[in-house]
Amino acid sequence: MSTKGKETAAGQDPAPTNLRGIPFAPFVDKVEDYVSSRNEVEATLRSFQEMISKYQFMELNLQRRIAGLNDKMPDIQKTLETVRFLKTRTDDSDPIETTFELNDTLFAKASIPPTDEVYLWLGANVMLSYPIDEAETLLTSKLSAAKQSHANCEEDLDFLREQITTMEVAIARVYNWDVVQKRKEKADDDSKEKETKAGGDQPDG
Repeated sequence: MSTKGKETAAGQDPAPTNLRGIPFAPFVDKVEDYVSSRNEVEATLRSFQEMISKYQFMELNLQRRIAGLNDKMPDIQKTLETVRFLKTRTDDSDPIETTFELNDTLFAKASIPPTDEVYLWLGANVMLSYPIDEAETLLTSKLSAAKQSHANCEEDLDFLREQITTMEVAIARVYNWDVVQKRKEKADDDSKEKETKAGGDQPDG
């Protein structure tokens, strides 16, 4: 491979990354910086295709994470609003008649008196008791973190799509360079063959 390709492979010049550590795709301005002969084309194309596969794998993981956050954030928001509502109730307030979900198809009635304590699911079948103020702070923090994570995922997703496009362009350029070189070699071979025939057809003496 070319000198630039060797340096990258040897890790002497680490590839720049975005804020979350996803590497930038190499922009192939001059194919000769990555390929010095047609013998290196196949290996270079394979390397670029592997990079695309890695980007696509990261893209799929981000899409799944975004889907999970899209499900999670409304639940956190709804719980936070409930906690804030309970916080507004005083000792003189009447109990609230409501229903709560036991599972997807089963609900039960409940009477909720004024309270300064709530129970929150923390995942993995763990529920803890919190004073209302602490519960509000915790849920506000969780919602903010989820929104930031969602924004980061969306940003990374756009970044990955740009890198995939860059690599697809790189593959096309290397492939086209190979086609041009192949034509040049064929033209040179045809020219040499004609010269050889022309020399052989000349009369002696």
